[in-house]
Amino acid sequence: MGWTPLFLEMRDKKVLVVGAGEVGERRAKRFLKAGAHVVILGNTASEEIIDLGASLKSIDNASKWVEWSDLVVIATGDHNLNEEIAHLADYKLVNRADYPQKGNLIVPTSFFIEDVQICVFTGGKSPLMAKQLRKKIQKVIKNEDILQLELQDFTRKLLKDKVKDQKDRRSYLYKILNDKTVEKLLKDGNLNQAKVYVEELLLNLNKEV
Repeated sequence: MGWTPLFLEMRDKKVLVVGAGEVGERRAKRFLKAGAHVVILGNTASEEIIDLGASLKSIDNASKWVEWSDLVVIATGDHNLNEEIAHLADYKLVNRADYPQKGNLIVPTSFFIEDVQICVFTGGKSPLMAKQLRKKIQKVIKNEDILQLELQDFTRKLLKDKVKDQKDRRSYLYKILNDKTVEKLLKDGNLNQAKVYVEELLLNLNKEV
């Protein structure tokens, strides 16, 4: 399998979505929320997606809009049209809703738990199982895990001003991760107290790291 996970910066990128059905609209929303400029090729589009900032254009000008785009999403129920658009977009980033493996970019199921974004990709074998795995993952990640994420970010910023060596910073971050006092504070939801505790530990940083 040649696929590898990547996160793309989509702000101000140009995305062409061919097809305004359920899948096309869902993909359009996703890219709009990421800050992309989205054009939808089709006969109609929902008022919601237009209000979010998408533009509806005629399929008759497909070649023009493919040329305009940075990324093309093919999401119609017309196989011949999908193949025609895919041919026009041969040199572009292409996501195909009908045959994902025929494109060169896949949009996996993804979700946020606070600032953590998690994607599940089954290689196209089972979108249903991707959703089931998502539900299981959501049950495993607890609130204290998210608070630990915030505390690690807080600690990293403090350490960058105090410790030059990256290995030393990482060592100290592991200490915070495994600290029993921190664990209890976060389990009780006391992030601010955990930050104060870390700051106190940093007073003796030169002795501990």
